[in-house]
Amino acid sequence: MVLFGVLVMFQTFSLPGQFAHMAQESPQDAYLRWPATIVTVFWVLCVQVVIVSTWRLLNLVKNDRIFTEASLKWVDAIVWAIAAGWVVLVGVFLYVGFNADDPGLPLLLFLLTVGVTVLGLLMVVMRALLRQATTLRTDMEAVI
Repeated sequence: MVLFGVLVMFQTFSLPGQFAHMAQESPQDAYLRWPATIVTVFWVLCVQVVIVSTWRLLNLVKNDRIFTEASLKWVDAIVWAIAAGWVVLVGVFLYVGFNADDPGLPLLLFLLTVGVTVLGLLMVVMRALLRQATTLRTDMEAVI
């Protein structure tokens, strides 16, 4: 929960202040202040959703309730948070890719997009495995 608190502080103080400072230092890029602030705060929000969902899943593991329908909603929250972050990341990648004069940042964003894609697909596979295990456990409990 300490990480969550640090992210809230980062989200409310550091990011807006950083982009305000960048707008003052580079007036030609000042128009990017609010879009960059909104996008990065949204990405931090997606990370916060993943943290809270993971924490709830760990509580379900501790209480031996991971193979229940209750766990699927938390895994769905993780999948949707990753998907939402990915969509915004692709939008940023396309914007930067079409407007960049240096290939460094678009390449970095491409690699980040590939990494988030792999993470999202991994979570979809893990969700399917959890659903199968939940079904098997429910069937076994019905037999016993």
